[in-house]
Amino acid sequence: MEKEGLGAAAGKICREMELVFAKAEEQGIDPASVVVEEIVNTAKGGGRVVVHGVGREGLMMKGLCMRLFHLGLNTSCVGDMTAPPVARGDLVIGSAGPGSFSTVEAIFGQAKEAGARILLLTARPEGSASRFADNIAVVPAQTMADGHNRAAPSASILPMGSLYEGALFILFEIVILRLSSALGRTAEAMRPMHTNLE
Repeated sequence: MEKEGLGAAAGKICREMELVFAKAEEQGIDPASVVVEEIVNTAKGGGRVVVHGVGREGLMMKGLCMRLFHLGLNTSCVGDMTAPPVARGDLVIGSAGPGSFSTVEAIFGQAKEAGARILLLTARPEGSASRFADNIAVVPAQTMADGHNRAAPSASILPMGSLYEGALFILFEIVILRLSSALGRTAEAMRPMHTNLE
C-alpha cells in the first residue's frame, strides 16, 4: 500500500473487516451466535471454557479468554501453568484459520479423549481440524493459506492471515456484547474483575 493518510488506510482495513461479516451474512452463517450458544450452554452446565490458538490467532484467543474471565466465567488458555484439566462438560475453543494446524489438532485430540466439547473457529471448514469438532464457527476471511496469492481479485490489502486475525478480534467483541446481555453482566460488573497489577 502506498503511503496515505491514517484515516484513509484505516478506512480501507475496516471496510475489509466489514466485508468479512457481510459475506458471512450472505452465506447464512453467524459465527458469533455459534460461539455465544456454546459458551452459554457450557456456563449453564458449570463447565469450563478453555481456548487455544497459535501465532496471532493465539493472541486473539487469549484476548477472548481475558474478557470471558471479566464476565465471571471459569476460563483458561491452553499452555498456562494454572490451566486445569478438561473433562466432560467443558468446552475447548480452538482457532485454525487455514483449516489445520498440527498443534491445534493435537490439543483437540487430547480434549476429545477427555470428554470435552470442541468448538472450531476457521475460515476453511473443510480442513482436517474439523474432524475433531462438535461445532464449527466459520469466519470467511483470508488466512495464511490464501495470503500468498496477492494477485487474486479477492486478495486482502493486508498480508498473510491478518484479515482473519483482525476479524477474530471483531468477532470476539460481538461475542462479549452478546454474552453480557445473555448472562446479565454489565460493563460495570466486569470492571472489578480487571487486574490491578498493571
